[in-house]
This record gives sequence, structure tokens and C-alpha cells, in this order.
Amino acid sequence: MRFSIQREALLKPLQQVVGVVERRQTLPVLANLLVVADADRVTFTGTDLEVEMTAGAAVQDLEPGEVTIPARKLFDICRALADGSKIEFKLSGDRVSVVAGRSRFTLATLPASEFPVIDNIELNERISLPEATLKDLMDRTAFAMAHQDVRYYLNGLLLDLREHSLRCVATDGHRLALVETAHSAGVGTPRQIIIPRKGVLELQGLFESGDGLVDLEFGRNHLRIRRGDVVFTSKLIDGRFPDYEAVIPIGADKQVRLVKDHVRSALQRAAILSNEKYRGVKLEVSPNKLKIVAHNPEQEEAVEELEAKTSASDLGVGFNVNYLLDALNALPGEEVMLCLRDANSSCLLRAPDSEQARHVIMPLRL
Repeated sequence: MRFSIQREALLKPLQQVVGVVERRQTLPVLANLLVVADADRVTFTGTDLEVEMTAGAAVQDLEPGEVTIPARKLFDICRALADGSKIEFKLSGDRVSVVAGRSRFTLATLPASEFPVIDNIELNERISLPEATLKDLMDRTAFAMAHQDVRYYLNGLLLDLREHSLRCVATDGHRLALVETAHSAGVGTPRQIIIPRKGVLELQGLFESGDGLVDLEFGRNHLRIRRGDVVFTSKLIDGRFPDYEAVIPIGADKQVRLVKDHVRSALQRAAILSNEKYRGVKLEVSPNKLKIVAHNPEQEEAVEELEAKTSASDLGVGFNVNYLLDALNALPGEEVMLCLRDANSSCLLRAPDSEQARHVIMPLRL
């Protein structure tokens, strides 16, 4: 195997695939990228056995072949070379040489036959969706995913595909983020799939806010997404996502309408004196006013008062201030509506004139 490529042309596909490779692996070959040179192109594939990413680039002076090369070392070498460098790869035995100008590196390899490629998966439906839409949905919900929860089905993002709408939903049991958009992709069968957390984070890094479309292919246990010459494949979490619609509070008739930037700044200031462990703040609603109060074990106190349009009086509820800030940052528009029922019920945050994005936060006992 031999090929030549410009540094910038090599760096982009390496950046796209190297994030999939775990720093600690059970199999030595999982620290490597599969490099396949064929038909004037080279493709790089990284995997952790659950998520796989493949990207490629055009090359020159190609002799076909395939091998696996240490992912992080190859990426670091490429990144450290001078802009505009021409890089030459040549495989000799079980070593590959990487030459750029007066720099020469020799890397150990492992046979391509040892690399575990996610192959022969049964994909039974394919739709195309705008890339910018998928990116926006994920960015507005992914923060609410659980992390290493024993309820493994919470450690991911739900894609709820309906005939004419697509919902992204994430919850960690303390808060829930739901964003919905209409689509005309023509889903044959409504379905719910749970993408694992790592796959969601990789897709967030991959997607851009452009005008292009991405292809989604669904199988029983896999999702494959094609974006240009990048192919992302992920196992799906095999579990039943909670009935998230049952979590959205009904009858939350006590509403507080606020300027989003004002309440966000007030919460950030109040959070300075909140309890470092529980991060609790109390929201006290009265006619045309919202008071935010925070205490900590040192008996320190922060009080913020905001003008608000309210339909409630003498209602006080405690919440985790970080959850409130995350939800505010994910909501569109300049104003926010807080919908409350009583001191023991969850809070629904949404834009005043839209239910496209809804965020639910469980109360704290303060």
C-alpha cells in the first residue's frame, strides 16, 4: 500500500473519525484506524464496537492495500506537520512510514483482518432529512441525556419518527427536553429509536448548519447516517423509552412570562450563593413579580427580583438552577414561559407562542 496526500485533505477525515476511538480499549486493534486505499481514494474507519465512523479523501500515487494504523498517533502527527505539507504513506511489512519533507515517522501496524467492521446489517427503511434540522434538534435536547445511569435506555437520545413529524427527546429522570419539527420525508412506519450517548455526541460534532440533506437508514438494531462521504453507523439501545408525554405537566395554569436574558442573568447571579451540592434556588411568584432566592450552608443568601407577567400569587417552588439554565439556553426566542401548578409539581418551560420545544424540570425540596 502506498499513497500521497496533502496535509489539509488528510486532517479533515482524521478529525471526523478519531473521536470514535476510545483511549482505553479491550482489544489493541480498537486503538487503530482501518486504512483502505483503493480506486484513487483512501478511507479511514474508527470504531468502539458500538459506534463506527468512516470518512475518506482523494489521493495520488496510489498502490491499493489495507492496514490498521494507531489512530491518535497518526492524528497527532498530521496535526503537528506544517500547513501545506505533502504526506507520503508507504507500507513495508508490519510498519508504515509517514514522510513529509524532512520529517519521517515509522508506525507499527496491525492486520486489517483483525479490525471489527460493522457489516451486513439489515437496513429496512431510508429517509432524507435536512442536516441543519437534525443538528438543531440534537443541540436543543442532548444536554438532558443521562450519563452512566443504571436505566441504560436513558443514556441516549430518542428519535420519535412519526408520519409528518420528528421529535427528539432526552431525559435523565430529573428533567426532560423535547423538541419537535414537521417533516415531509415520508416515514413508512412510525418508529422510536434510542441513539446511544456517544453516538449523539459524535453526530453533534459532525453535523453543520448547512442546507444539505443527510440520509438516515434504519435497521432493527442499527442506525446508519450518510453525510457526503462520511458514513456513521451506530448500534441502537435495546430498551423501551419512558412514556415521556405522561411527564409533561397538565393543568399547569400558573404562568410566568419573562424576558429570557433577564431571568438567565438573574439565575446565574443567584447560583453563586446556592448550595454547591444541590444547586437549589427557590422561585417565588407574586403578582407581576418573580423572586429568585438562593441559600447555602454558610447562611449566605442571594435574592433577585424580576418584573414578570404572572397569573399566580404566593407560589414558591425549588429547582436545580443548572437545569433551569440549560433549558433556557436551549429555548428559542427572546421570552420564556414558566408553567407551574403547585409547590410539588414540575415546571414546564417553553416559548410563549410555541410548543415546538418543551422542557420539564422536577421540583427540589428546599
